Amino acid sequence: MNAHFSFSYFSSCHLCLLGFLALFSISLTDQNSDHVFCIEGERQALLRFKNGLTDETNRLNSWVDKERDCCSWVGIVCDNSTGHVHRIHLPGPDDHCNFEDYGTPKEYEEASKQRLKGDINPSLLDLKQLKHLDLSCNDFGGIQVPKFIGSLENLKYLNLSSSNFGGTIPPQLGNLSELHVLALGSFHNRFVPIKTITWNMQWLSGLRWLHHLDMSGVNLSEATDWHQVINTLPSLVELHLSNCELPHIQPHVPSLNLTSLSFLDLSFNDFNSPMPSWIFKLTNLVSLDLSGCNIHGIISSSNYSFRNLTSLKFLYIYGYDFMNSPLLFEELSSSKLISLYISSCSVSSLLLNSLRNLTSLRSLDLSYNQLTKKVPKSLGNLCNLKEIDLSGNHFGQISLTNLLESFFDCESPRLESLSISNSELSSPIPSVIGRLSSLQKLYMSDNRIEGSLPDSLGQLSKLSTLDFSYNSMTGVVSEAHFAKLVTLNYLDGTGNNLTLRLQVANWIPPFKLQFLRLNSWHLGPQFPLWLQFQRNLSHLDISNTRISSQIPESFFGSFPNLSYLDMSDNQIQGMLTFPGIPSTIEVLVLNSNEFSGSLHHLLCSDGVKQTRDLNLGNNHLSGVIPECWEKWPDLVLLNLENNNLSGEIPRTLSSTSSLQFLSMYGNIISGSLPSSLMTLSNLKILQLGRNKLVGNIPTSIGTKLTFLRILNLRSNNFNGNIPQELCYLSHIQILDLSRNNLSGNIPRCFNNFSVLSGKETNSDVQFSFYVGFASFVAIVGDSFVTKGREETYSSILPLVMLLDLSSNSLVGHIPNELTSLFKLKSLNLSRNQLSGSIPEKIGDMKELISLDLSVNRLSGDLPISLSRLNFLSSFNVSYNNLIGRVPTSTQIQSFNESSFFGNKLCGAPVTNSCVLVEVPTQNKQEKREDHGIDMGLIITIVVGFVTGFWIIVAPLMFSNSWRNVYFRYLSKLIKIRGL
Repeated sequence: MNAHFSFSYFSSCHLCLLGFLALFSISLTDQNSDHVFCIEGERQALLRFKNGLTDETNRLNSWVDKERDCCSWVGIVCDNSTGHVHRIHLPGPDDHCNFEDYGTPKEYEEASKQRLKGDINPSLLDLKQLKHLDLSCNDFGGIQVPKFIGSLENLKYLNLSSSNFGGTIPPQLGNLSELHVLALGSFHNRFVPIKTITWNMQWLSGLRWLHHLDMSGVNLSEATDWHQVINTLPSLVELHLSNCELPHIQPHVPSLNLTSLSFLDLSFNDFNSPMPSWIFKLTNLVSLDLSGCNIHGIISSSNYSFRNLTSLKFLYIYGYDFMNSPLLFEELSSSKLISLYISSCSVSSLLLNSLRNLTSLRSLDLSYNQLTKKVPKSLGNLCNLKEIDLSGNHFGQISLTNLLESFFDCESPRLESLSISNSELSSPIPSVIGRLSSLQKLYMSDNRIEGSLPDSLGQLSKLSTLDFSYNSMTGVVSEAHFAKLVTLNYLDGTGNNLTLRLQVANWIPPFKLQFLRLNSWHLGPQFPLWLQFQRNLSHLDISNTRISSQIPESFFGSFPNLSYLDMSDNQIQGMLTFPGIPSTIEVLVLNSNEFSGSLHHLLCSDGVKQTRDLNLGNNHLSGVIPECWEKWPDLVLLNLENNNLSGEIPRTLSSTSSLQFLSMYGNIISGSLPSSLMTLSNLKILQLGRNKLVGNIPTSIGTKLTFLRILNLRSNNFNGNIPQELCYLSHIQILDLSRNNLSGNIPRCFNNFSVLSGKETNSDVQFSFYVGFASFVAIVGDSFVTKGREETYSSILPLVMLLDLSSNSLVGHIPNELTSLFKLKSLNLSRNQLSGSIPEKIGDMKELISLDLSVNRLSGDLPISLSRLNFLSSFNVSYNNLIGRVPTSTQIQSFNESSFFGNKLCGAPVTNSCVLVEVPTQNKQEKREDHGIDMGLIITIVVGFVTGFWIIVAPLMFSNSWRNVYFRYLSKLIKIRGL
């Protein structure tokens, strides 16, 4: 990775150098010339151009009307013979375009303010002799590259790269027949979204003098002619088409008319083809970058060999299994490479001996390959090596001593950067590492390294970056480990069980850190006072470090540049007063401590805060939440959960329009949900459970907060019906309305939940949020009821797909539409007044893990489809009016009988046996038919009996005259029969 970025930096600086040399040459040319003032018409044109720009930091303060000579204005160069403006050179700050060019987010934001914005005025057309136009690394807000630039016919240098242009690149640029340099790309930053497009590249064909072309990041997916067009540019020296969605690479074309080409970057285009043969005919290539191009082999021929590329010094190949070839490594061994980047290519340890002759090599990246053995001693020949990346391999039980020993063979090791992160290493860090005296960057994170830090680390006086985070290190760290680290500015030791035990109480560290992470260390119980000497800190994480004392009052005033602070999971005490807290702090994480008192001083202090993550959950804060949120307009995450906060939800929360995460659950907040809350249209997570909120659930939650993925209102006093409008929450993943006073029916439209139904893939399952320039995963904590007890789901997000309406007063049937929520994992409708039968298709919800329908008025049989729920680990239908046999399945029969109590069910696991009447000689169909005849006969007998009773027997019982007549008739009949 470091090698790749080195090349990106080299290439972008090369373009900057071209511009600088152009400016320098003109200044040398004009040194002995008499000075001529600029032309008045051109001066006015420049002023109109300035008026179209937004210049936040007043970079163009010299461009004023009273200053008559525009040739002395910043960024302007004139011809001293004629006075014509020849050059406008206004790139962004320090020619740095990308975030990785800066040490901290704050530095990047400060630089961003210096970028010119606005529009480009056509007044530039009045500059008839303009030859050089550089507006790179600015921010033009997605506007289209102006077409009129194609009329500046004398332009030789045009650089608009990384300036946030959008739309279609105007083909009129093809009229600039004198162009030598055309840069419309993103300086190889593949992380910048593609925003510009061109439908074909024919307009480039007329630029016969072009020797530098950069269109990286431009969408060229429709430019099927790119190959042919590039072949018409014989003067081309540099070609950068990285991340352009190029449709093909023409692997079988034998050669191209690009004999002058020295730099070729086609990285991160999905060609899905063999290595093109024409590349091996570019014998003047100095740099070749084919990283991430999905190339799956080389055409077999002696003519297609890396040996042909005799000038090659920089080679970047990523993700190609075919590179695991002894033949290819032998070809590379005869080159004069300076930088070799072979990452994720399945390279095995046996091939590394082939690199022994690359004595010119300065940068080597072998990360994420299949290296399983120690680095061969033969690499000790690489005494010029400055950077090596071995991360992501499988060194396993190899000791770090064996891994590093080859780097000690040179008399004076020049290694400046060593990365062995994520390589399954488990042995301690050897003391011999102190011999790498030139080391500046050391990355050892995400291994299983044991033991403590060796004292010899403290001898690496040039070390600026040290990262051994997420290992299994133990032991004591003292001042000796940092004795000579005077240049250290980045220290990450988080995720180890180390104890900092200082011998000197008033220790003043030799370093001035910008970045410090010591999560899970033992720093307490006293607050580490030595931190106050780190005035350059921008990022500080001392979470879970056993600190229990108060924060010193002078603490925040010590860090004017602090943008990230995490002191969570300690036992820090005291009030949230924090005098001198920087207004620029972006992330403030203080949850899970012992802070007490009011929020007022923190929230309502002077100045508008730039904070985006404010986490004060799980403390002992009390009092009313103040109405000061207009001072926190940039908030993305706000967590106040599990405190003793009271009063109503503040109306001024509507000022935090970017808010995506809001949690106030576990307090004693009262009142109804304010309408101002519904203006937070970006909310993804809203947790207000376990409070004392009242009133109806607003219908506007469904119509205004349409991005919600989690809505938790459990354990409040909400009443009324569940609004039908909640069905508009198509992205919802967790809907918890349990333990309220809700009534009415369950809405039938819940099948509109597209994530729960599987119609939409949940692309945000990690609940990540962008805060500044980093992505943070929100910890969402609450519980749901399963197996008769509450289970937390904070640890199993994002797996939970949950619908909980339990412990309300809901009536009516369970809607059949619920059974179309195929991705639902937990359904709880218990403790309501639901009636009717359980939907027959409930077995279609095959991902259900927990199902609770207990304590309702449900009736009828248990659906046979329940036997299809193979993932059920919790099931409860107790205390209903269910009858019949329990369906047979491995899952259902595994539950305790208590899951079925309070019904008239039979069959395992219920102890009541089902009565079975068998008719051995008949099949099931005959049984059903005979059963129908028997029932008819029984009905006839019963009807006849009842009719006879009332017609004959009843009159005999209740009428004397009927009895006399009946018995006289009976006596006569006996005589006639002779009985």
